[in-house]
This record gives sequence, C-alpha cells and structure tokens, in this order.
Amino acid sequence: RMDDGGNVDTNKRFDAKNAAYVRKLEFVEGHDPRMRTGILSLVTANDPDAVVDSRIKGPDGRSDLVSYADIADAQVMSFEDKTDWFQRKCAELCVEWNEGHMRMNVRREFLLSDSMEAVMSLSRKDLRKVWRFEFIGEAGIDAGGLAREWFQLVTEEIFDPDMGLWKSCATNQMLMEINPASEFCCPEDHLIYFRFLGRVMGKALFDRQLVAGHMIPTLYKHMCGWPCQFADLEQVDEEVYENLKKLLEMNPEEMEYCCLDFTVTEEVMDVKQEIELVPGGKDMDVTCDNLPEYMEATLQYKMMGRVKPQLNELLLGFFDVIPEPILTIFDFQELELLMCGLPEIDLDDWRDNTEYAGEFDRVGSNHDTVLWFWEVVEEFDHEMRARLLQFVTGTSGVPARGFAVLQGNDGNV
Repeated sequence: RMDDGGNVDTNKRFDAKNAAYVRKLEFVEGHDPRMRTGILSLVTANDPDAVVDSRIKGPDGRSDLVSYADIADAQVMSFEDKTDWFQRKCAELCVEWNEGHMRMNVRREFLLSDSMEAVMSLSRKDLRKVWRFEFIGEAGIDAGGLAREWFQLVTEEIFDPDMGLWKSCATNQMLMEINPASEFCCPEDHLIYFRFLGRVMGKALFDRQLVAGHMIPTLYKHMCGWPCQFADLEQVDEEVYENLKKLLEMNPEEMEYCCLDFTVTEEVMDVKQEIELVPGGKDMDVTCDNLPEYMEATLQYKMMGRVKPQLNELLLGFFDVIPEPILTIFDFQELELLMCGLPEIDLDDWRDNTEYAGEFDRVGSNHDTVLWFWEVVEEFDHEMRARLLQFVTGTSGVPARGFAVLQGNDGNV
C-alpha cells in the first residue's frame, strides 16, 4: 500500500495484532426476480463501504420499521432482551395470513430434493409468509411439530459430511466448515445447495426454529458482520496460523531459506493444486519487506477466498429472509446460540470429564480454586453456561455421547 508520494504507507500495512476485516456483500438484482445476486469481498474493518445501512422498510415498502437509533438501543440489551426485540421485528415483517401462506408438501424419502425444489421456487416475499408442512402419505396436521421436524431433518442432511458440501473442522469435530471441494462432490448444483441452506437457516431464525449444525465461528462472524482478525485463523487452519507466527520472528536470511512465494497448495480429490494468492504470486518471493502483504493475502484466502462462491450463496440465501441490519445487534456467539438453541448441559458430566493441569494437576477437583470455580458455574443460568462452553471449546454444542468425547480448541478430546 502506497501513499501519495509512491512510498510504502506503514500505517495501512497488515498488522497481525490489530488488523481486522469484515465481509462486504453488495446486492445486485439478478435475472430471476425471485433471487438477488451479490458481490462478496473481505475489506478492512474501517472501510466506510463496509457499513451496513441500518434502515429497514416495513411490509408496505414505504415506512421505516427499524432506524439506526433502534439498533443502537438494542445492541446494549441483554441476550434475552435482544432475542425478544429481534423476534418482534421478524413478526412485524411476516406477511399476514390473509395475504397468502405457503404449503410445503414433501416426500420423506426424497426430503432434500423436494424441499429444495419448493424453497428455491419462492420469492423473497414468500419466504416471509407462514409455512405449513405436510409429509406426503402421512396423516398429521402441522401445529408446529412438523415444522420443527422438517428444519431438523433438512439441516441434518445437508450438513452431513458424507454429502460433501460441508466437512468437520480439523480442530473441533463438533463444528462444520464449508468444503472448498464441494464443486467436485456436487458438480452440477453445489452452489444452489448453499443458497437453499441459507434460506432454510434464515427462515428457521425468522420462525423461531433451530438448525442442526454448529458452524465454525468465522461463518457466524461473516453472517452478522463481525470483524475477523489474525487470531481467528487458528480455528480455520492451525498449521498455517502457527507457521505465519514463526515467520514474524525470522530475520531476512532465515526468510530466504524458507523459499516461499505468494501461493498456497490445496489438495482436492488427492490432487495437489497451486493457488496464487495475488496475480503473478508464483513468481513473487516472500521477503521480510513484503511479509505483511503475504500474511494479509493468506489470511484473506483462508478466511474467505477458498470458499467465496459457496459463502456468497449462503449469505444471499440467508439475507433473502433476514434483513441484514437487525442481525447487527448480536455478536457471533449470540448468533450461534440463537440459531442452534441453548444446550442442555449436564454439569455433573462436565465436572467428571474435566482434566486439570499445572498447579491443579496433583489435587485436581479437590483444589480450593477448582471447588470455587464449580460453585460459580452451578449458579450460572443456561445462557452463561453455554457462553462458558463457547469460550472453552469454540462452540455451544455438546456431543451426543457427552463431555467425555468433547474436543477443546486444540482439537484434543
């Protein structure tokens, strides 16, 4: 980055400790009136173009439903009050029953294909109508139970790693991340699946339903416009994160011996591919002088570039239902709790499967500090226990087999 005099502007260069980036999604009307297209990018957090317009129009399209002051007031509320405020706004955006509602008829044996065909045929207005579900050939009236089952089954199936669209995070098997090679698993329509999932997750949030998959924190940050920093790379690719930190400590001679250029190597279907981080990157050696630019390019690629088409469709689908401004009242951890629900945490199981190290290793659970810690946790409500679990493991999710198989942030059980 150069200043007006053609010299390197050190104030604008990448700083591993302070640099922050937010996703920018520019909406564009597509050829199909039912679906917008968009241009997705990762920009510096202080970029004025990254600011989200806080105004939301009501169903009549004329009056303002939400203003900047409304959002500013909501941002300082407790999580419970934020949730109530958010749900009230969604209710105000909901199309009234007498203006039309949608009936979703699906076959259980073809659940995903039937559901995708139905959801992707809807306009953005239809997505905010009341939905009623029917499993063809089964008796039952949707009084809420069929809707809950539909959201659960659909999201379980699409997050299944065997389908190839998503994969388990290497550092935490409880978390799902977008598979960069999804195109090879579903070559004809992999992007439409991500648009579909975005709409389903948005509709679930709109209708106070839950989704079955916990995603890596970076994705929740992209959804609510929360800044991403260099430290977030550790949860996306721990090996790359540690290697970049080592580069910061090297002198010019050591850097030269690394023989690095502005490329990364990706392995897709057992075939290695060299990806340029910048145009002409394979012919550009990494030196101490351009290390900040190399780190920035690597971070941007890992945080967004490698899954940019899929993420673009996921966000477009999500914002087909949920207006982007009202999500800004939540942080990324609150958004996970809102979408996946507060877990039922067995405190005894958590306590029994906690390992102690350092000064607590010898005495373990009988150490005074440990006893005080669990006394405090016992007094926590569900929300605070879930937030503590997020802090320790990176997610509020609890494995079906309990804490004995729960991974920490380092990927160990």
